[in-house]
Amino acid sequence: MKKKKLNIAILIVSDTRNINTDKSGELLKKKIKNSHHNLFEKKICKDNKQQIKKIIKDWLKIKSLNVIIATGGTGLTKRDITPEVFKFFFEKDIPGFGEIFRILSYKKIKTSSLQSRACAGISNGKYLFSLPGSPSACNDAWDLIMKYQLDSSFK
Repeated sequence: MKKKKLNIAILIVSDTRNINTDKSGELLKKKIKNSHHNLFEKKICKDNKQQIKKIIKDWLKIKSLNVIIATGGTGLTKRDITPEVFKFFFEKDIPGFGEIFRILSYKKIKTSSLQSRACAGISNGKYLFSLPGSPSACNDAWDLIMKYQLDSSFK
């Protein structure tokens, strides 16, 4: 079976990261490029509800875009709002993603995994994933869950 190439956009949500200091987005970019998928676009924005909403809203209008992955803004501080913004757009929630992610994280970081609010859902026929900002979390999410779920030949 020929694998379907998906167009994937990455959004880095952070008040402290920029193009030179972003490690998680770069890691995901490499994972996408090393897979059979295409990097559609990569953006960095602040932990700002309106800014995140505008980017997601614009991306959801693009027919050729299949997947949106955000990294950052999933913690417990007042500024961490990515899951709330993503959930605003969800037509369907994928609760199993966050549950599996936290189970896998627990094996590494024990009860600190409770602080993760990683989530996933579907909007306008596109998959949306909100991941923690750490490179280790992004690596685990991609290697242990997402690469399989985004592989059309996976059975």
